[in-house]
Amino acid sequence: MKKSVLPILLATIWISISEFVRNEFLLKSYWTEHYQTLGLVFPSEPINGAVWGIWSLCFAIAIFIIAKKFSLQQTTLLSWFAGFVLMWISSGNMGVLPFGILFFAIPLSLLEAFLASLIIKKLTNI
Repeated sequence: MKKSVLPILLATIWISISEFVRNEFLLKSYWTEHYQTLGLVFPSEPINGAVWGIWSLCFAIAIFIIAKKFSLQQTTLLSWFAGFVLMWISSGNMGVLPFGILFFAIPLSLLEAFLASLIIKKLTNI
């Protein structure tokens, strides 16, 4: 249990911090301006943070499962694709993704997926 719960928990914490810093500090103005043009308010309430916490946990669990079968590089790329590319496609389709953030979000999300994969790989020795 220690070889699964601890790595998933630490990866979840890293992913949550990464998401919070990226979306609330680095890219907040992009999000709020885009949502204003849609006539919406960018969701920053605690419930939104809780949902991102659940997303972070689910992403960490997915990385843990992927890491059992693939190398660090493959785990990073598969996780990034499943966690971010698919989300951006659906968000972009709904018109709620400010495409200008992708210049920043792509490298930062790759770093997020890599470090989460590394945490899981190192702590599980898989």
